[in-house]
Amino acid sequence: MSGGAHPVLVVDDDPDIRETLGLVLGSRGYAVTVAADGVEALERLRAMSPPPCLVLLDLMMPGMNGFEVWQAMEATDLSAIPVVALTGAGPAARARAQELRLEVLAKPIGLEQLLEAVARFC
Repeated sequence: MSGGAHPVLVVDDDPDIRETLGLVLGSRGYAVTVAADGVEALERLRAMSPPPCLVLLDLMMPGMNGFEVWQAMEATDLSAIPVVALTGAGPAARARAQELRLEVLAKPIGLEQLLEAVARFC
């Protein structure tokens, strides 16, 4: 299944995860943009045209974490962009994300699980 030219933003402080997700989604035809932290993610989101069909957002990052990025998005016109949270954190972080009505993918993320989540939004 091809993602066409649908843009996806991958936000993760781990360069290996960013690269791997970028390669996997890019090989499926998605136009992948990456960001290493929350501040860069918001900058990329504001600059992307068209906006991404999905943001894959790591919750636990130094500086501005994923929850803070989501809150900043919700307070602006970026609130219409779907977000799927990525986390290797424990049950408390996953529960908080679910309380915010974020879909959560637990790390390590399975390939089929990732592709299904992206396909739902893109």
